[in-house]
Amino acid sequence: MAAPLERREFLTLAGAGLVAPLLPGPALAENPTGQALHGLSAFGELKYAAGFSHFDYATPDAPTGGTFNFAPPNWGFNQNVLTFNTLNSFVARGDAPPRMELCFDALMTRALDEPDAIYGLVAEGVTISEDRNSFIFALRPEARFHDDTKLTAHDVAFTYNLFKDKGHPSLQLPLTHMTEAVALDDHTFRLGFSGEQSDRTILSTSVFPILSKAFYEANPFDSSELRPPLGSGAYKVGRFEPGRWIEYERVEDYWGRDLPVNRGLGHFGRIRIEFYMQRQAAFEAFKKGEVRYRQEFTSRVWATGYDFPALNEGKVIKREFSSELRPSMQAWALNQRRERFRDPRVREAVGLCFDFEWTRRNLFYGSYERSDSTFERSDYKADGLPSAEELALLEPLRGQIPDEAFGEAVTAPVSDGSGRDRKLLGRAAKLLAEAGWKREGGLVRNASGQSLPLEMLVRDQSFVRVNSPFVDNMRAIGIDASVRLVDATQYQARQIDFDFDMIALAASFSATPTGDELMHYFHSRSAGLSGSRNLPGTADPAVDALIGIAERAADRQSFTVAMRALDRVLRARRDWIPNWHAANHRAAYWDMFGFKEPKPDYGFPVETLWWVDPDKAKAIE
Repeated sequence: MAAPLERREFLTLAGAGLVAPLLPGPALAENPTGQALHGLSAFGELKYAAGFSHFDYATPDAPTGGTFNFAPPNWGFNQNVLTFNTLNSFVARGDAPPRMELCFDALMTRALDEPDAIYGLVAEGVTISEDRNSFIFALRPEARFHDDTKLTAHDVAFTYNLFKDKGHPSLQLPLTHMTEAVALDDHTFRLGFSGEQSDRTILSTSVFPILSKAFYEANPFDSSELRPPLGSGAYKVGRFEPGRWIEYERVEDYWGRDLPVNRGLGHFGRIRIEFYMQRQAAFEAFKKGEVRYRQEFTSRVWATGYDFPALNEGKVIKREFSSELRPSMQAWALNQRRERFRDPRVREAVGLCFDFEWTRRNLFYGSYERSDSTFERSDYKADGLPSAEELALLEPLRGQIPDEAFGEAVTAPVSDGSGRDRKLLGRAAKLLAEAGWKREGGLVRNASGQSLPLEMLVRDQSFVRVNSPFVDNMRAIGIDASVRLVDATQYQARQIDFDFDMIALAASFSATPTGDELMHYFHSRSAGLSGSRNLPGTADPAVDALIGIAERAADRQSFTVAMRALDRVLRARRDWIPNWHAANHRAAYWDMFGFKEPKPDYGFPVETLWWVDPDKAKAIE
């Protein structure tokens, strides 16, 4: 097994050849300087004027109370949906329960019906300096932690400095160019940057959770802490049993309940999450009513499993909700920290072994569509030949990026659906031979006589079923391929440490991805950072340059062009092997909830949008 590249080696590789002359002007130029602003957006577009009452998707007159027991369909930071062993969600290591972020407030918060707007929460206003490198936040004096102590600028400054030093990579990376986080007084906080940051970094950093300085000076900020942290948000940790279940209790005297950004949200009196190591066990719990809401990610179950008494009696609703207008990526990553996967011909050969057409028909019951892009279902997905505007960005990188980036956008070939397409497997074998892997007996070997082992790491039995035909095809062309099923904790640890050959990832980006988001997945700066989402170990100066162009785009059109150029290069590099995606959310729930339709376009946090409808709940008793 090849040793991983050290972080300093990655940064050395990425440090040369950046294309600074290509960078356009600042993106936040439409957000004025020198005056207090109630909100910010990437290009100055705000739906809600100062003094707005509540977000349009909120429901101020909805009843409160009741318990929402659900299976979270998404999670972030170090969270794990299968188990938990820490209540600190903001470090790289450990397994935290989803939705810990509900316990914490932030300076600002996102609007779910706008692509990238944020509005004041703890901060009632933010002032941008003339050079746009410094941001002064005026904090609301009424802000409180759950123990009724004041939340001050000193807590905010402590938080940002702590995150830069010890935070999870998704918190640490956006603070790379932070130069100061200081409390000017109890209610005034200044966040400063060097000038090398993305102009939209502030959109990421302003929504970071705020921690209590007093609490974390008295308690360790590490991954093993099971003491409920002191927060200030709409919910707090209630009862829990590590690894099995956790409850978040609504804070009835929550200081920010009537703020415009909160009014009409957070109706449930208790949010409860049960943890099941097996998907079938979780489904059985839903059928019994122990879990009241779930999104279905197993096509076999969606097609054949929803035939049980409660559904047939109308007590359970099965339906689809539209997906968000946000780019998404679901793909496999081949770990280039291991030398045998650094040749793109090897990665392409592996991708050719996946027969989507056969898998869709035989395992997916005709559902799912093939993914080709790192920014699927968005305007950032490259299509056909590059436009003149895209070529203007790509041409200065000629010789540094694959030639394929200048042709038709790379897409996966359509197989004959047989499960073992001889033409595609023959092409894959030829690519391996060109990369120096010659067939000897049943396996391919390099010039040193070493075979080509490839272990697919999975954490659920369903993925063994789906991936086994893929593995069989790799073995057919001489790759020593296998599937390794591990428990949730081991899976998380191995992903954090990049201890895998091949692993899958499903990700959803914000509607206007910031440079910090892109850095987390694709930039050389994250390639050696444990816990980052740069699972392949991409460390390419040309990719870094295109991320720089995207993050400094001055308008949406320029940003879209830069993102499409980036997509072309990432697809041509074959760092990721895109697999499949669903068009909508496939959801099922016990018919006891009220909710407003249509859902917001840029987020679907059911736990904060929905509420218990007393009449419906009584009807299904």
